[in-house]
Amino acid sequence: MPFAHITGWGMYVPEPVLTNDDIAKLIDTNDEWIRDHTGIRERHIARENEFPSTLAVEASLKALEMANLAPTELDLIICSTSSPEFIFPATACIIQDQIGATKAGAFDLLAACSGFIFATNMAAQAIRSGSIKNALVIGSETLSRFVDWKDRNTCILFGDGAGAFVLQASDKPGGVLSAVMHSDGSGADSLTLLGGGSRHPATELTLHEGKHFVQMDGKAVFRFATRVMGRAVIEALEAIGMTTNDVQWIIPHQANFRIIETAAKYLKMPLDKFVINVEHYGNTSTASIPIATVEAAQKGQLKAGDKVVFVGFGAGLTWGAMVVEWTGPMPTKKHVRPEQYRLFARLRRFVRRAIRYIESFYSRKEV
Repeated sequence: MPFAHITGWGMYVPEPVLTNDDIAKLIDTNDEWIRDHTGIRERHIARENEFPSTLAVEASLKALEMANLAPTELDLIICSTSSPEFIFPATACIIQDQIGATKAGAFDLLAACSGFIFATNMAAQAIRSGSIKNALVIGSETLSRFVDWKDRNTCILFGDGAGAFVLQASDKPGGVLSAVMHSDGSGADSLTLLGGGSRHPATELTLHEGKHFVQMDGKAVFRFATRVMGRAVIEALEAIGMTTNDVQWIIPHQANFRIIETAAKYLKMPLDKFVINVEHYGNTSTASIPIATVEAAQKGQLKAGDKVVFVGFGAGLTWGAMVVEWTGPMPTKKHVRPEQYRLFARLRRFVRRAIRYIESFYSRKEV
């Protein structure tokens, strides 16, 4: 049975930065209060011409370059997002087209902030089953588009960004070792975005009622998160006979510093074993774990052979954890430039659309 290794990683965040002082000009708050309650100092906000797909494409190409893998070698693309560009088509299909992944199946996964763990586990399972060899998993968000900038409960939290992993099959032991995924729909009303779906389609009334903004019961989410984070880590470790003593790093969902701090106390682990960057990015939902992982790798914190645990929680309610043996890129003699496939992708898009137009013209004549 092949093993699923993380061989490439990349991230991208928009350049515009919104600081706590900037938010204090919009609502009644201040930098000290926000930092004390969340640990956040600033967050990145997407420009008008930036979307989950555009952020994801940048992160994906970096991940593919790190893995030295051409987009045309991908078998599967999963985009985990809570802020898709459309209900359909899937954001993953837009990404697939733009990076030139011509043979990859692509779909979106929605499990809120736990989504990246769920998506990575699904890709790893597909690799271990032998049905695919190479997968791209992306977490990409522009949740700032769904924030009510008059609601102090939510507007201080969310930022935009994308992170991506390349997973590849290998006979060498390592990579994704275990994963647990859980949900509890009885808490679905704790964190919601009600407008735009089939229950509350967009109307003048739903706009007036603010149903297209994120709504959150902050205290309920905090209690839930602090209860499940540590338990999920222990469960994922016990599944493979490991304990926290075997772990070099915990990389948690970056929602709130106080939640991470509470999880560390539950696990009786020093806080310096946790990768934390919520200060600079805020809560980027499904993108937070890969962004934190990329930064840790760039700083040299992650070494080959390290045992790393990803853990997250989110709306649904959902939560999960994953244990990974960090290995890095596979040895290869080739040197791939995934960025060059963008031009190929544009040409392919033009040709495919032209063919569809010609086919539709002849089909009308036949009718």
